[in-house]
Amino acid sequence: MTYSESIEWIYSTQNFGIKLGLDAPAELLAQFLAFPTKETKVIHVAGTNGKGSTCALIDSVSRAHGVRTGLFTSPHLVDFRERFRVHGEMITEEETAKYLTQLRDLVNDWEHHPTFFEIALAVGMKFFRDKECELIVLETGMGGRLDATTAVPADVYVLTPIAMDHSQWLGETITEIAGEKAGIIVSDAPVISVEQDWKAAKVIAETANKMRAPLTVVTKSVEAYAVALPGAHQRENAALALEALHQLGVELRYDSVKNGLTSVEWQGRFEVTSESPLTVIDGAHNPHAAEILVNTWREQYGDIKPVVIFGAIESKDLSGVLTSLTEITDKIIFTPIDSPRTIQFEDLAGITGLEKIILLRSSDIKDALSIALDENNPILITGSLYLLGEYKSLINRAQHRPTSQ
Repeated sequence: MTYSESIEWIYSTQNFGIKLGLDAPAELLAQFLAFPTKETKVIHVAGTNGKGSTCALIDSVSRAHGVRTGLFTSPHLVDFRERFRVHGEMITEEETAKYLTQLRDLVNDWEHHPTFFEIALAVGMKFFRDKECELIVLETGMGGRLDATTAVPADVYVLTPIAMDHSQWLGETITEIAGEKAGIIVSDAPVISVEQDWKAAKVIAETANKMRAPLTVVTKSVEAYAVALPGAHQRENAALALEALHQLGVELRYDSVKNGLTSVEWQGRFEVTSESPLTVIDGAHNPHAAEILVNTWREQYGDIKPVVIFGAIESKDLSGVLTSLTEITDKIIFTPIDSPRTIQFEDLAGITGLEKIILLRSSDIKDALSIALDENNPILITGSLYLLGEYKSLINRAQHRPTSQ
């Protein structure tokens, strides 16, 4: 297949939906010869918020120490290839087409076809093996216990803040969700966690104890170094990243840590995409993330009020997210997303807190930007990562292909 044909094929596999479980991805990785070698170290990162940033921080600091890294993250914002990086560089179109063609031929007659996410994981793991990566940084897709990434054996397990999200899959309470996230823990391997809500902390401690896995809870932020990613929470993520590398046995050096933390890049997390007008994008898609966004905005810009462009998909706690956003804005422009799961303007009716702001309606992200530019205020685009992807595609003049995985 050409690159274009291979992308069409993997997107077609979204029809197989989301299937939680480890047997299918383990079988796919085995038959594709994509498991890491014994010499390759793996850090597995789960949680609700901060997973991607923590993975990016681990990757950046590792590369600054001369470690050859493979970074697997999801979802992508614009380009499918964003999910796979070796030593900071995205996989090429040619390599992507090669692996997807091989996978299509491998699974073509399978009774139970792999999902989009399982295939993406196989691409990444094979790519990292072929490139002889010394360290693989692996972000879970959604949960943990039954997430496809958990089929990959790891050396260190990391848990970022756990909050309510994906309740239809992971549970209706923090305790249930924490149980799914902590399900990545295996016997004897080090576990690193941030300070959690007490219910989540209890589950993590009990799981680590049951698995005889040494648990380290990181209670302090990184203060001795500057961190390129804005916000106090990113200094907490940096501390988590450094502890994970310490537990892995990396001999951390001051200059290398400094270079890694100051050069890290992670798009879509309080990312400034324009200075005139000031435009910030952030994927705050649940109440906990929205609180962090509000705090970060105040930390960076004080009392300056942005015009907010907001869009979300179903199953999100709109009330919790929007209530936080009204603390820093007088105006929210609601924007539907190019997805059958998009929240519609009518779904905002009755949400407490919106009565104190001006709520405007737009037809799409292009229309929303046009309205926002007329306000002569900074612009904050937030909510679903799908919305951020549409915006990025627009300014980069790229085709946007949303994915549910």
